[in-house]
Amino acid sequence: MSFNSIDFLLFFPFVLLAYWLLPRRGQNLFLLAASYFFLCYIHLWFGALIFLVTVVNYSCSIAITRWPDKKKFFLFFALLFCLGELAYFKYVSFFLENVTLLFNNFGIPFSQPVLSIMLPVGISFYTFQAIAYTIDVYRGDTHPCYDVIDFALFISFFPQLVAGPIERSRALLPQIRSSRHVSPEQIQQGLLLLIWGLFKKLVIADNTGLIAFKVFSLTDPSFFLLWSGVFAFGIQILADFWSYTDMARGSALLLGFKLSRNFDHPYFATSPADFWRRWHMTLSYWLRDYVYIPLGGSQVGSSFRRGANIIITFLLSGLWHGASWNFILWGAYHGMLVLLNRVGKKLFSPIRSFLPKQLPFPLLLLKILGTFVLINIGWLLFRETDIHALYHHFQLTPWSTTTEDNQVARYLFSLTFIYSLPVFLHGLLYFWDKKKRGPQNDYAKNILMLRPILAAFLLLGILTLRSPESATFIYFQF
Repeated sequence: MSFNSIDFLLFFPFVLLAYWLLPRRGQNLFLLAASYFFLCYIHLWFGALIFLVTVVNYSCSIAITRWPDKKKFFLFFALLFCLGELAYFKYVSFFLENVTLLFNNFGIPFSQPVLSIMLPVGISFYTFQAIAYTIDVYRGDTHPCYDVIDFALFISFFPQLVAGPIERSRALLPQIRSSRHVSPEQIQQGLLLLIWGLFKKLVIADNTGLIAFKVFSLTDPSFFLLWSGVFAFGIQILADFWSYTDMARGSALLLGFKLSRNFDHPYFATSPADFWRRWHMTLSYWLRDYVYIPLGGSQVGSSFRRGANIIITFLLSGLWHGASWNFILWGAYHGMLVLLNRVGKKLFSPIRSFLPKQLPFPLLLLKILGTFVLINIGWLLFRETDIHALYHHFQLTPWSTTTEDNQVARYLFSLTFIYSLPVFLHGLLYFWDKKKRGPQNDYAKNILMLRPILAAFLLLGILTLRSPESATFIYFQF
């Protein structure tokens, strides 16, 4: 079931009404049933898989506490199961495909077994959430949850089940255990997040997605035509993924839960490292805490090891997104950008001491635009799954573009820019909002009064500007 479907429009109000008529214990049982229905609505056996992940991590976390002398074994078992099921459903076909190619290149006859594996929706998100919980129990950072209903709800909570955010146990479990209520402000905020998320999906993501699809469907796009398609995809993937997070947070708020922010206006980033502090933040923090720091992070002695830790972390980030060489290249590319960014900071640190702490606006804008260009180069790696086509794309030059293609490219770029304006304007308003807020003014009250007007404009935009075709959320495939 998807947030942008009629099914969800019927499902969520019923859940909301029944939920608030129940006591806390009844609420948790009902939410658990609703979450499994939400997942099993797509395919029945998806519920069986998340049930197994829940049972294994629930049992192993308790065993870690009861038998501390054997806690490494129980952690290993939980990790083996979680990573094993993730590897089977996401990577076994990719592995066999590359083994077949390798054997055939050496003249060894090998036929790839025919496998029909359906990727379970949300598997990467809830598996990582379960892994983080068990590791936290192992480290002593959190206590195991003995209430099986509460723990099962923590793993399967439907607003963030399919595409995140990846919640930590210390943030979500206390909310599950305690009584919940909503204030009028939370209701307003939740509804606005739902409407704003729906606007980003149906108006921005789906319209720019059609542009990107048309460009990448071309057999041999010219230079400017290709990069207008990359720009469209960059806007599409931001609006698409961010819209899911907003709708997840809005749904959760109406149920009395507060979920983590997953985006902080990433296209306003001033460096590649800053981009990863703003994009898919819960995954970035997950990789930092459970991969980068355990590898030694930046505390290891040699600069080679420090660089290797960054590259390994980003390679895993690429693999997390999918079993394809383009995702591995995308991860390696971002790892190199972050590494070069760190090296550049050290090299230019003497010069930076002479610069003002608050950069002049032209220089700040230049850094933002430069980072945006680098990120869009990465989106080409992310979008194009054919390695040979990628090689061809990077060989294109501006001078080979015909006048007709230039005109089409300008039109598509302009159209994408118009669709992207609400996202960039929202970013500017957000930063102005942060600067303006203060205890001595009525600004916050004015914003509250403007929310209904803003919601009305967004609904009008959805009715008049929505794309004729609505695609599934991009991150459902991860």
